[in-house]
Amino acid sequence: MKQTIKTILISGLLSGLVTSGVAAQEPEHNHQHEEKTEKPQQDGHGSSEHEHEDGGHDEGENETTKMSSGQMALANIKVATLERRTMNYQVYAPGEIKANGYTSYRVSPRVDSVVLRRHVALGAHVKKGQELVTLFSESVADSQASYSVARSEWQRVQKLGRKAVGDRRYITAKSEAQAAYGRLLAFGLSEKAIGALSGKSKALGEYTLVAEAAGAVLTDDFHQGQRVESGDALMELADEKELWVEARLAPTLPLKLPSGTKATVKVGTELFSARVSQESHIIDQETRTRVVRLIVANKSHRLHSGMFADVYFSFVTEEPVLAVPEAALMRGGDGDWTVFVEGEPDKFSAQEVELGRSLGKWREITGISAGSRVVVEGAFFVSSQMNKSGFDADHD
Repeated sequence: MKQTIKTILISGLLSGLVTSGVAAQEPEHNHQHEEKTEKPQQDGHGSSEHEHEDGGHDEGENETTKMSSGQMALANIKVATLERRTMNYQVYAPGEIKANGYTSYRVSPRVDSVVLRRHVALGAHVKKGQELVTLFSESVADSQASYSVARSEWQRVQKLGRKAVGDRRYITAKSEAQAAYGRLLAFGLSEKAIGALSGKSKALGEYTLVAEAAGAVLTDDFHQGQRVESGDALMELADEKELWVEARLAPTLPLKLPSGTKATVKVGTELFSARVSQESHIIDQETRTRVVRLIVANKSHRLHSGMFADVYFSFVTEEPVLAVPEAALMRGGDGDWTVFVEGEPDKFSAQEVELGRSLGKWREITGISAGSRVVVEGAFFVSSQMNKSGFDADHD
């Protein structure tokens, strides 16, 4: 009997402990459930209070910063009124001075030859018809001998007369003499040299190349005694009164540069006027640039082939535009371009703008009204102050 009562008491005690433990845990569980299922209150438009406070605006759009006159003077901050105006601007391109390919001339043998003598040196200014280099060629020797025979025959036939020798011999002699003469011309001999040709006056096989145009000797890559093949360049002559300037532009740059467009070429500290003569429609495979060729006068001979130059193309906008210096544009917190507007004296706010054409050191902008007071110098300092103010507010 005692054992039975003891068992009942222990069972009741354990049951009470289990019930109290469940009751102790139940409020906490219910509280967690209520936190999980609680929904934010919404306004009449279905937006939460947090969303309503943000108002859907970009971060930092209404942020402002105030700066003292001392800060503005120290940071060299300048503010200007934005107005529409016609912009005169320049576009820069690196360039190189080159010989005018239309007035230059390459001196080369037209048959395999050996160099015997040079008559001019590098850098010399030569006149048209001046002797440049004397060469020897077996093919020229054979042609000279053939011409001497054909010319003698033709002279004899002319003396005898057409009636005496007959039409066939007359025509044949004339044709062979003309063919031999033309062959020597094709080898590069001048008319004067062919006219003076005789076995007594000059050794067969020797011939002299002369300047076909006046100019300066830019290159003379050969040695006396050297054997050269047909077409090898011995010298390059160029008339340096007008030179080429090859300017290189980015292929994606939307610039119209018709023939006659004026530009300024800067070499060292000197400035020269130039004009566009050609624009290549093929992108350079090595530099991946668009080549624009200009002509520059060089009557004073201060420019030479191989010099590097800075080329500035001048333009004018067709209509008045709103534009700010490139340094006035800053990236906002969302990555969009902004300018800083002075709404009240010494108080600035960021305003997003859309970028238009690049106008040299200026940039066309839209999305802002004319008459706005915009920071044109020191925008980086204003941006730094605004970011600092934002961090301080977050910290508080």
